[in-house]
Amino acid sequence: MKQTLGKAEKLKSKILISKLFEEGRSVKSFPLKLVYLPLTNASVKNQVAFSVPKRSFKLAVDRNYLKRLLREAYRENKHLLKDEKNNYALMFIYLGRKKASLEELQNSVQKILTKFMQQE
Repeated sequence: MKQTLGKAEKLKSKILISKLFEEGRSVKSFPLKLVYLPLTNASVKNQVAFSVPKRSFKLAVDRNYLKRLLREAYRENKHLLKDEKNNYALMFIYLGRKKASLEELQNSVQKILTKFMQQE
């Protein structure tokens, strides 16, 4: 599996994102929450999006920095999603009030992805 996060893997559809929050299930591992929904279209890979709330981080610079770290942590650990049959729409939501380091986020992403794979 390539360790890239290409355009096809990014979740951008507003319809799919709203459906994700209405019908999706979630897994938590502080400071992250993963909301997921199985995709019906078999040709699409896992699609992922990242969110950092404005309530916790007022400055856009801080929100963008955390999203960048989350993307990097996911990119390096996406090999843990080894289910070839099912594809998912994933949304990582940052729940913490303080900035986390890359190492902390990588550990959290690993934990949350292993929990996710055990649930499915």
